[in-house]
Amino acid sequence: MNRPLISVVLPIYNIEEYLDRCMQAVLNQTYDNLEILMVDDGSPDGCPALCDQYALKDPRVKALHKKNGGLSDARNYGIAHSTGEYITCIDPDDYVDPDFVEYLYDLIVKYETRMSICQHVTEYDNGSSKDHGSSGDELLDVETCLRRMLYHDVIDTSAWAKLYHRSLFDKVSYPKGKIFEDIGTTYALMMQCDSGIAVGYESKYHYMYHMNSIVNSSFSPRKLDLLEMTDKMGHEVVKAYPSLKQAVLRRRVYARFSTLNQMLHTEGYDEERGRIIRFILHHKNRILKDPRAPRRDKIAIRLLDTNYNLYRMFWTAYQSAIFKK
Repeated sequence: MNRPLISVVLPIYNIEEYLDRCMQAVLNQTYDNLEILMVDDGSPDGCPALCDQYALKDPRVKALHKKNGGLSDARNYGIAHSTGEYITCIDPDDYVDPDFVEYLYDLIVKYETRMSICQHVTEYDNGSSKDHGSSGDELLDVETCLRRMLYHDVIDTSAWAKLYHRSLFDKVSYPKGKIFEDIGTTYALMMQCDSGIAVGYESKYHYMYHMNSIVNSSFSPRKLDLLEMTDKMGHEVVKAYPSLKQAVLRRRVYARFSTLNQMLHTEGYDEERGRIIRFILHHKNRILKDPRAPRRDKIAIRLLDTNYNLYRMFWTAYQSAIFKK
C-alpha cells in the first residue's frame, strides 16, 4: 500500500452481459492500491444496480451515476472524480490480465515517465483471436511514438491499454459528443511526455471486437467524426513535429479508407463518398512511394484507382475472411 493510488475508470453503458467478467479482472489485479470508478452513464439495463452492488462489496469501488452523455463524457466524469496519482481507462466489455496495472506501473517506474503503453489481444465474436504482443520494453521519445502510431506500427490511439499520470489531463479531455474520441485525445496526452513514453510489448489487455459496435455498424453521418478528429490531430502534430508530415498524411488517408469502408453497402452519401475518394486518389502517389506505408494501404489505393466497384468487392471479401477464421 506504499505504492501510489491508481484510478481505474470504467465508462458503463448497456454492457450488462460483459460487466462481471471485466470487474472480476479488475478486482483481482496484483496491484491492489486501486480506486475503481464505475461510471454509470445513464445505462438503461441492469448496470446501475450492478455498480451499486460492487461498491457495497469492495471499498475500492465507487459507483457514480450520471445522465447519459456518451463515452467521452463518462470518461471525463470518472477522471474528474478520481483521486489517484495515475489513471487507466478500461472499456467494460473488455477485460485485462491480472498483472495489467502492475505491468504498466512498473514501466513508468523503470523509465521515469508519465505514460506507459502495453499491447492487446483482439478477440472476435466468432471465438478467434489475434495477439498483437511480443516481448520486451523500451522508452520512446514523443516523435518516434507518434510516428509509429500514425503508421499503425504497434502503437495505437486507443484510450485503453495505457497508464497516465493524472497531470496529463489538466489540459486535455475527451471530446464530448464525438465518436472516435481517442483519435482526438491520445496524441495530445503523448505530446506532453517530454521524458518519453514507456512501451511494453507484452499483451495485457483483451479488446473485444464486436460486429455491432460503433466502429463496425452501418454508416451514419456521425462516423465522419473520424475525419474531423484525424485532421485535427494531424494539424497539431505537424505543427509541433514538421518531420511527421508524411506520417500524418498516411493516417489521414487511412481514416478516409476506414470511413469509405463503412459506406460500401449504404445507399446515399454520394457527395461524402466522392469527396473521400478524391482525397485518397489526390494523394495516392505519396502513399505509394512511402516505404513505411503498410502494404494493405497500397493495395487498397491501387484497387480504388482501378475501379470503385472492384475495391468494394475485394474489401467485402477481406472482411468476410476475417470473421470466418
